[in-house]
Amino acid sequence: QVQLVESGGGSVQAGGSLRLSCATSGYIFRTYCIGWFRQAPGKEREGVAAAYPGGGTTSYANSVKGRFTISQDNAKNTLYLQMNSLRPEDTAMYYCAARYGCTGYPNYAANEYGYWGQGTQVTVSS
Repeated sequence: QVQLVESGGGSVQAGGSLRLSCATSGYIFRTYCIGWFRQAPGKEREGVAAAYPGGGTTSYANSVKGRFTISQDNAKNTLYLQMNSLRPEDTAMYYCAARYGCTGYPNYAANEYGYWGQGTQVTVSS
């Protein structure tokens, strides 16, 4: 059973940093693609980053490029999203999601991902 658990959210001031974790289990870590998504109240879910752990590749949406970085710990089957220079508009619930295979990588379409974590809240104050 594929499971993803996010952690690391919190409240920070603009310009601050947070590191989110996505602990995965129930599948071979390096065979799935992972996406990081966020959803603010009243807005659609937005893909912000994607990773293919098997190839060590990462990709970022323009809105976070240069500020967010994905890293991975293969021994722990965990991905991290390091978020620097946070802005109030980054405030949202953040989710990691998994999909088997990486066709069309990078893929930021939420409906392409079949497995989701419960989310972790990130709040950035000005």
